[in-house]
Amino acid sequence: MAHQINFNQKTGKNSFMSVKEKAWHGLGQIIDRYPTSSEAIQHAGLDYIVEKRPLFTYDTANHLGEGSDDIMIPEIEVPNFFATVRADTEQVLGVVGNDYEVVQNRDAFSFFDAIVGGGDGILYETAGALGNGERVFITAKLPDYIRVGTKDWIEQYLFLTTSHDGLGSITAAFTPIRIVCNNSATRCAA
Repeated sequence: MAHQINFNQKTGKNSFMSVKEKAWHGLGQIIDRYPTSSEAIQHAGLDYIVEKRPLFTYDTANHLGEGSDDIMIPEIEVPNFFATVRADTEQVLGVVGNDYEVVQNRDAFSFFDAIVGGGDGILYETAGALGNGERVFITAKLPDYIRVGTKDWIEQYLFLTTSHDGLGSITAAFTPIRIVCNNSATRCAA
């Protein structure tokens, strides 16, 4: 699956939304009007909480004894490392250090609202989650076009991506690509 759009087993839906037109992969929810960022979170299934939880391993050398059916394996906390976990599906999204701070999807999108101004012709067009939900994106269409020659018009977008696996940070940038999957998100982030 090159698209890597998250499929939520609990809801039975793909974590993706698009306004008016399907993406090439045909997944997600197609809505008929431009949403607010908080509506985009709902439509795309991005309204989950990510938690930072302690990591543990097991002391397999320390059990009750030979021939015992009751094997006790105590937990050992892994110091200075944590797992980021989706609270709705209990899926581990990544392993992070002490200093990592979880930025919830709603907070990342609120930050994006502040950047784009929440009006002035900005239209939220796509949003989604990749993998198990460790990478999230939203795309806002700008009102102006870039004109090349006399007949070629290129749409302009702002996009925001963030990750919950400790492998990326919040990124906001311009792109002529309407982000709909991992392929377009990778091209934009490169």
